[in-house]
Amino acid sequence: MIIPRSVHERISRETAALAPKLWQVAMALHEQPELAFEEHAAAALLTAELENAGLDVVRGVAGLPTAFTARTGDGQGPCVALLLEYDALPGLGHACGHNLIAAAGLGAAIVLRRSLQEINGSVLVVGTPAEEGGGGKVIEVEAGVFDGVDAALMFHPGVHSWSSAPLTAQVQFRVGFRGRAAHPTGNPTEGIDALGALIQLFNALAALQPRRPSGSHVQGIITDGGRATNIVPEYAEGRFGLRGATGEDLDQLISDLRNCADGIALATGTTAVTEQVSTRYEHFRNNDVLSRLFAGHAERAGVPLSEPTPGVYLGSSDIGNVSAQVPAIHPFVAILDAYESDHTPRFAEAAASPWGRRTTLAAAEALASTAADVLLDPAISRAAWSDFHAKAAAGR
Repeated sequence: MIIPRSVHERISRETAALAPKLWQVAMALHEQPELAFEEHAAAALLTAELENAGLDVVRGVAGLPTAFTARTGDGQGPCVALLLEYDALPGLGHACGHNLIAAAGLGAAIVLRRSLQEINGSVLVVGTPAEEGGGGKVIEVEAGVFDGVDAALMFHPGVHSWSSAPLTAQVQFRVGFRGRAAHPTGNPTEGIDALGALIQLFNALAALQPRRPSGSHVQGIITDGGRATNIVPEYAEGRFGLRGATGEDLDQLISDLRNCADGIALATGTTAVTEQVSTRYEHFRNNDVLSRLFAGHAERAGVPLSEPTPGVYLGSSDIGNVSAQVPAIHPFVAILDAYESDHTPRFAEAAASPWGRRTTLAAAEALASTAADVLLDPAISRAAWSDFHAKAAAGR
C-alpha cells in the first residue's frame, strides 16, 4: 500500500504547529534534571501533556513510580510504541539529551492523534525512566509492557546523524578478593595480599584484550584497596564494566572474568566472589525496514542520515532489551559536531540549543510519519517482523 502523501504533509504541518509547546517541554525538563528513578517532575509534566491531548494515561507501570504509558487508537490493528526517556546524569544534567528524546516522542504521539482521523490500531507512549544505568526498559520488558507491540520507535541526539545505533551489550560485575591481614614488616609471611590478587586480575584481563573481537572490552576500577599502607590488605574489591558487540560476546567476557578471578584466587591463596551488580543491557538489533522509513522521513524533514561508521560503537542502552523483544529503531541525530561527545557539559548546552530544537522537531516529524506508515500499511508490520526474526535467528 502506498501511504497518501497528504498524511505526511499533515504530519509536517501539525509538527510545525506544535513546535513551541514541544520546545517548552524540552526546556522545562532541561532546567530541572532528575536522576534515574527520581524523575517525578518529568513524569508529571509528560503525563499531563498526554492527558491534555486526549490520550489515556496509566501511571506507575511495571511497579516504577516514574514510568507510565499512554494510549490512543481503536486497538484493532498494529501497535506502535513511542519511547520517551527523561532521566539525567549526575553532575551533568541533560548531557545525554534525554529531554529532547522525551519532547520528540511526546510530539510524535500528539501529532499522530491530530493527523490521523481514525487510528486503526494503537499508539502506545511508553515513559521509560532510568536509562542511565537503572534499566527502566528492562524492567518494563519483563513486566510485559511491550507485549503486543509491533514497532518500538525512538531517536537519540548525538554527534552523528546515523540511521541505526551501534550499541553494545553491557553489564557490571563486582569482584572481591579476601586474603589475610598482617604487618608487612613484622610478620610478612603471614599476610595474604587481597589487593595484589585484584591487581593480578586487572593484568590478566588486559592480557586477554588483544584477542577480543571488535566492540568487546572490560573497564575496571578499584573500589576497595585496603585501609593503611602498613597492613597487608585483607580484602580488596573492584567493579568491572563489560561490553560486548553481541550478547554472545558479552557472555564470553563474563566467563573470562569469572575464570580469571577463580584462577588468581587459587594461585594466590585468596578467595574470590564474583557478583553481577547491574541490570544487563542487550545489544541493539536495528530493524532495517523501520529504519529505512525513518531515514526517508528525516531527510524530508531536513536531516539526512547515513549508515554508521563500521567498527564504531556508541555505548549501550536498555533499548537493546526492547529490540530483542519487538522490531525497534534508535537512530542518532546530531545536535553537535562529530569531534564532540555526549556526556559532557558541551552536550548539555547543545540539548538546549537552536540546533537541538531543529533536531527534535525533525525527529518528532519522522517518528510520527514512520508510525503512521506502520499503522496504515499492514505489510510494513509484517516485513518488520520478518526482519526481526531473521536477525534473531542469526544472533545479530
